[in-house]
This record gives sequence, structure tokens and C-alpha cells, in this order.
Amino acid sequence: MLKNESTEMYLETILRLGEQGKAICGVDLADAMKVSKVSVCKAVKRLVGKQLVTYKDHRIALAKEGRTVAANVYERHLVLTKFLVALSVSSTVAEQDACRMEHCISEESFAVIKSKCGAGQ
Repeated sequence: MLKNESTEMYLETILRLGEQGKAICGVDLADAMKVSKVSVCKAVKRLVGKQLVTYKDHRIALAKEGRTVAANVYERHLVLTKFLVALSVSSTVAEQDACRMEHCISEESFAVIKSKCGAGQ
């Protein structure tokens, strides 16, 4: 895991937007993340430099490594949300808390939570 919340959030958001079946442009990403287009431009340039995304014809796509990172972060998000809901946390709060927790939880803790809530079985 990259352990850089900003990078992980961009990659996860690109993954989720891509699941909607349309090409992703900077405006889509800015809207989804509620950040400025300038911030997206800087982040995309950084992600391209790390070979995590590609940028061609004003379209953003995940590169192989970026897709792997994004999928791992999104899995954490889903499992942690499910776990918190199982503990009787409201779905809204569980979603918000999982979004923060997904970036800092250890591999060990995540593996135990994942096994306890039956995810991935």
C-alpha cells in the first residue's frame, strides 16, 4: 500500500468512476472529489509520473499498478464499512469512517477484520 492518503483517494475515485463505464476527464474527477481542477491537474501529473495512471486525449485511466492499489483501497473501504455496520454504526457514519480508516489500518488488523466479517470468502 502506498500509505499516501491523497494518492490512494485519487486512485480509488478513478476506479469507482471507471466502474460507471465512461471515460474519465479531469472535471469528472474534480467533481467527484470536491477539489479544484488545478488540484486534479497537479495530482494527475504526479500519478502519471509514478506510472499509476495514464493521461491521453484528456482522459484519465488507471495503469496496472494504479488499478491494483485502487482495488486494494476500495476493498478496505467496503470491508470496513461492512464491519462498522455490523457493529451497529449507521451506514452513513460507517461509510465516512471507513473512508478515513482505509488509509491507515495495518495489514494485520485489516486481515483480522476481513476474516471476522466474512469478506473475501
